[in-house]
Amino acid sequence: MEIDELQVPRKTVLAGAGLGLAAAALAACSSGDGGGEAGSTSAAGDPATSDAVPAALTSTADVPVGSGVIVGDVVVTQPVAGDFKAFSAVCTHSGCLINKVADGTIDCPCHGSKFSLDGAVVNGPATRPLDTISVEVQGDSIIQV
Repeated sequence: MEIDELQVPRKTVLAGAGLGLAAAALAACSSGDGGGEAGSTSAAGDPATSDAVPAALTSTADVPVGSGVIVGDVVVTQPVAGDFKAFSAVCTHSGCLINKVADGTIDCPCHGSKFSLDGAVVNGPATRPLDTISVEVQGDSIIQV
C-alpha cells in the first residue's frame, strides 16, 4: 500500500480530536497540589496566607509613552509619561478582540471602533468606553490589582 492510498475515516479523526480536547480541559481544571483550599492551615496551625507575588502584565519599559500594548485580553496604555492605564481588550460594540494600538488609538478590527488611550470612544460604532482594569506599578512591572 502506498502512502497516498492511506485513508483515515472522518469519525476516527473527529473522535481523536474530541479526546484531545477533553484531555486538555481535564489538565487545565486540575491543580495537582491540592493546596489553597478554604480553611487550610500552615504547619504551625495558623491560617494559611499567600505570599505569592501577582504576575506582571507587562513591564513599564514595554509600554511606549503615547501608545500601548496588548497583553492577552488586556490593553495597557501610557497616555502621558508615568501614567499607566489598562482596559479589557474586548470591544464594547460587539465583543471583538482589540488587535492594535496605533497612532494614539486602540483599534478594533471588526467594525472600525477606535478608543482613546484613556479608553473613551473616539470613533464608533461603539458607544461605551472600554472596561477599565485596575493596575499599579510595582518597580518596573505593571500589576493587575
